[in-house]
Amino acid sequence: MLVLESWHEQMMRFARQVVSWVQSQLNNQINIVEEQVATGLRAIIEQIVGGVWIGRGADAFVEEVSNLVLPEVGRVGNVINTTQQNISHAVDTIDRADEQVTQLVNGLADLFANIYH
Repeated sequence: MLVLESWHEQMMRFARQVVSWVQSQLNNQINIVEEQVATGLRAIIEQIVGGVWIGRGADAFVEEVSNLVLPEVGRVGNVINTTQQNISHAVDTIDRADEQVTQLVNGLADLFANIYH
């Protein structure tokens, strides 16, 4: 039973490391979306509004980026956040299930130990 527990613990530890790495990568992607893409686009809009580019083309660009691109960037960030929340929820569910299975297995092991001793 000790070998099985050790293998199980090693697998759970490895799974947690993988999940942690995935969540770290999601955090990196959120930062890229929020800090680099959205902030960069807003800075460009500010420059154009400030007079770097004038005319109908500039107005159309600002309108399109403001009303089409930035909301989509926000949606991408929301999808990443939702994915991260779903992963956390899945990990919690796996932890609860693992705990319940461990309790059941230990209960059965105790039952068999009582029968055969």
